[in-house]
Amino acid sequence: MKKDDRFIVMLKEGSALKDDGVRQVLVDKETGVNYLMIKSGYGLGLTPLLDKDGNPMITKIEK
Repeated sequence: MKKDDRFIVMLKEGSALKDDGVRQVLVDKETGVNYLMIKSGYGLGLTPLLDKDGNPMITKIEK
């Protein structure tokens, strides 16, 4: 990973070659916010992960 990359891939599962696509959990190194990204075919979806109270899930990243 390059030093200036803003996101860390915490989890990657699935395959671009299958119908269910690729699922990744990304963490923003600046804010610690977790995002779920799903890629399938030509489509892509990205959304923040929320806790039970509706607040963004935060992961502390040591620099």
